[in-house]
Amino acid sequence: MFDLDFSAAHPLTAYGWDDGFAESFTPYAGQGFVPGRIVRVDRGRVDVVVPEAQSEAEGVRTVLADTALVATSDPMRVPCTGDWAVIDLENGLTGDHLDGVVRALLPRRTAFLRSASSKRSEGQILAANVDHAVIAVSLADALDLGRIERFVSLAWEGGAQPLVVLTKADLAGGPDTSAHLVADAESAAPGVQVLAVSSATGEGIDVLSAVLAGDTSVLLGQSGAGKSTLANALLGEEVQLVQAIRDRDGKGRHTTTTRDLRVLPSGGVLIDTPGLRGVGMWDAGAGLARTFSDVESLAEGCRFHDCAHEAEPGCAVQEAVESGELPVRRLESYRKLLRENQRIVAKTDARLRAEIRRDWKQKQALGRHMMERKRGPQR
Repeated sequence: MFDLDFSAAHPLTAYGWDDGFAESFTPYAGQGFVPGRIVRVDRGRVDVVVPEAQSEAEGVRTVLADTALVATSDPMRVPCTGDWAVIDLENGLTGDHLDGVVRALLPRRTAFLRSASSKRSEGQILAANVDHAVIAVSLADALDLGRIERFVSLAWEGGAQPLVVLTKADLAGGPDTSAHLVADAESAAPGVQVLAVSSATGEGIDVLSAVLAGDTSVLLGQSGAGKSTLANALLGEEVQLVQAIRDRDGKGRHTTTTRDLRVLPSGGVLIDTPGLRGVGMWDAGAGLARTFSDVESLAEGCRFHDCAHEAEPGCAVQEAVESGELPVRRLESYRKLLRENQRIVAKTDARLRAEIRRDWKQKQALGRHMMERKRGPQR
C-alpha cells in the first residue's frame, strides 16, 4: 500500500506534491496505484515521475505510461504537463516498452488555457497546476503591450499568478531605457510584478529564481523571446537547445518542441513550452477584468451601466482618455480583447448547445428502440 505521509523529505514533494493532492489521491490508495506527476506528453503516452519505492522515501524515477484509459475528445481534459495522475504500474498495458498506464487524473487547481489554433471553438490547455505564469517578452524588439495584456488576462483566468519577465535586458539600450520599459509593462499589467533580466549577463536571474522557488511555474512567450536561454539560466544547465535568431526577420526558431517539467535548483519546478505564434482568448472575462482593472474602475463612474465607452454622454472612461489619465491604446486593447473573448464565448455556447441537442436526439432514438423491443414484433 502506498504511504500517504508526505513530509518534506518525501521525493514527490520536490515536484509540488502536498497534503491537498494527497487527499485527492485517497480514493485510489490501497488499490496498488501510485501518484505521479506528468513531466512530458507525447502522442498518447506520458513521462511520469513516481516514487522509486512504494513505502520508502528513496527517490523518484521516470516511467512511460499509456493514456488510453483517460483518452477523451475534449482537448481541455486530455493529460497535460503538470497534471497529477493515478498510475498503475502493475496491471497496465504491456508492450512497446511501456511501464504502466494512467488510470485517472487528479483534479486540477489551475490551468493555462488558450483558444485552440484551429477554426473549431475549442480550448487548449498548455500547462496544469501552475502557480506562476512567467510571460517572457524580449527587449530586443519593440515592446508589445497588447501581447502582455493578452497573456496576463489568460494567466489570471486560469488561476495562476502572472509574472512578466522582460528578457535580453542587455540589449535594451541601458539602465534608464530598461527602467522605462519596465514601467510601460507595469502599466499594461496592474498588480503584476515585472522583472528585467539578461541571461547573457545574469542580471535579474537571482531575483527571478527567488520568486519562483518552491512553486510550479510555466514559461510562456513567442518564439525568439529567449525562453530556452532563460530556462537554461534558471535550471543551471544546458537542458534546452538554443538556436540563433534568424537574421532575415529576427524571429526565433522553435527550439523547444514539447512542454517539459524540470526541477529548479532553487526549489520548485519549471515547465518550458514551445514558442507561441498566437494566443487566442478563451472565456477569460474575469481575467480581462483584472488585467484592465483601471478601465473597469473608471467604468463604474459612467452614467449608463451598459456604457460602451464610445460616444455615450457621461462616459467616465472617455473623459479619462481626453484628460490623458487613460492612454487611448489601453482602451483600444481592452475593446479588442473583450470583443475577441465575446466571440469565442458565443461560439462555445453554440457548440455546447449543438452537442446537447445531439445527445438528446441520441437518447430519444435509444428510448424508442428500447420501447420497440419491449413491445415485441407487431402483428
